[in-house]
Parts: sequence; C-alpha cells; structure tokens
Amino acid sequence: MLLKKAEDRFNLTTRDYAQLASFRHTLRAFLRFSEAAAAQKGLTSQHYQAMLILRGWPDGQPVSINDLAQQLMIKHNSAVGLVDRLTKEGLVVREASTVDRRKVELQLSSRGRQVLARLAGMHREELRRIGPIMKRFFSELTHDKDNRAS
Repeated sequence: MLLKKAEDRFNLTTRDYAQLASFRHTLRAFLRFSEAAAAQKGLTSQHYQAMLILRGWPDGQPVSINDLAQQLMIKHNSAVGLVDRLTKEGLVVREASTVDRRKVELQLSSRGRQVLARLAGMHREELRRIGPIMKRFFSELTHDKDNRAS
C-alpha cells in the first residue's frame, strides 16, 4: 500500500524506472570506458579528471591546489597527494604563485597536454557514440513531464 502511494505521489510508472535504469547504465558504461582509457595511459580516472580541470581552467587564471580540490570534491590533502603523483609522472608542473608566496599554481606540462589531448579525443568520440542515447533520454524525460503537466 505504501509503495503504491509513493509511486502515485511521484507519478512513477514502470517506464520511468526503466528509463532511469537505462540512464544509470549508460553513465556507468561511460565511466567504465573512461577508467579503462585512462588506465591504458597509466593513469587513474581521477588523474584524468584533474588534468581536464587544469586544461579547462580559464586562460590567464592560476589554478591552486585548493581550486583543484574543490573541483574534484576532495580534501585538500588528497589533492596534494594527487598533484604529487601527477608531478612525479611529469604531467603537471608546480610553480610558486606570483601573487601569494604561500600558494602553488598548477599547470599541465607539455607531456601532460599531449597525454590529455589523446585521452580527451577518445572521450569525445565515446560521447559522440552515446550522445544519441542521452539525447533520447532527456527528450523523453522532458516530453513525459510536459504530458503529465497537462
């Protein structure tokens, strides 16, 4: 009885559950692809994500370890360890901040940019492959919402 009330309250159907399951499956498949692609280059998915953040940061704006930690939603000390590993691999360069000597600014090394470009290209192709699936999901979700509202 409570289950039926919850489903009625949120206007959920078997199709809704199937769509959500399919969406989560597609997301997990993409994440698995991403982990495997990073591993082929000797990286973790977190390494790849950190490198994306550094490369995608607005030009001319320095990136601190704290900025990276916030973007990755990890603790500062975890970001320090991550940056240590990326630096050791020659993928990231640390430089003393010109504005605040207590801070360190991060940027990708030329090797880091090359590795990232290859990985990002692979990811973009995978996103192009699954894009129609995601587009269909969001289209159906929006269409269903519009139909239920009327």
